[in-house]
Amino acid sequence: MNPTPVVFIHGAWLHALSWKPWGERFSSLGYAVAAPLRPGEPATVAEARRQPESSRELGLDALTEHYAGIVRSFDTPPVIVGHSVGGLIAQHLLGADLGRAAVAIAPAPANGVAREPWPASLDAELFHRLLANAVTREESARLFERHAVPAPSRLLAELGGDDPHPRATVDTGNTARGPLLLISGQEDLLVPDSATRAVYKLYGDSTAVTALKQFPDRGHSLVLDSGWRAVADYVLRWLAERGIRA
Repeated sequence: MNPTPVVFIHGAWLHALSWKPWGERFSSLGYAVAAPLRPGEPATVAEARRQPESSRELGLDALTEHYAGIVRSFDTPPVIVGHSVGGLIAQHLLGADLGRAAVAIAPAPANGVAREPWPASLDAELFHRLLANAVTREESARLFERHAVPAPSRLLAELGGDDPHPRATVDTGNTARGPLLLISGQEDLLVPDSATRAVYKLYGDSTAVTALKQFPDRGHSLVLDSGWRAVADYVLRWLAERGIRA
């Protein structure tokens, strides 16, 4: 029997390697994991910082199509796990009947749900204030050094415009899609819990499985800070309860 594939999609200011602990955890249970780079994204955090222009013009259309192609490449439809912008893309792909199930963690708001202003760039101080506000300053500094990279400026502009980008709209009424889990951190300042709850309510008329899990005392860094394991293990249990195992 072929292992169940899982595709991880990272957020705007993080490198794909930020998923490494998740990949190791899922792999240890038999899942086939992939955490693909964005188009133009250098292979390491250090290289990405040295080449901030490498994906500057990457927009939501190209990013979504990039991951759609990866999801389609599997013989077995994968589980799609996305964080922040990756969570928005995960929902879009699932609503388009790509993937077996999706998990959207602190997802960039969809379908016109208001979001907080996102900065054009992050230094260590702003990273702590917005992404890693629920951990100590010392841990935030370590996370910034290990994982933070320049975000594509075009992507941020498209997500921040007054008119929602077409790819920021997801099909909340699709009754044939796979199960969806939305996760929020209740101390998240970048994608507040209220925004994730508002998106969850948009799925209310669909008979497809949609669930919401709120983690108290957690910020936007909940997928990579010292509490990541609790989030990952909750996702694994939720998948198992849906009959999705390695």
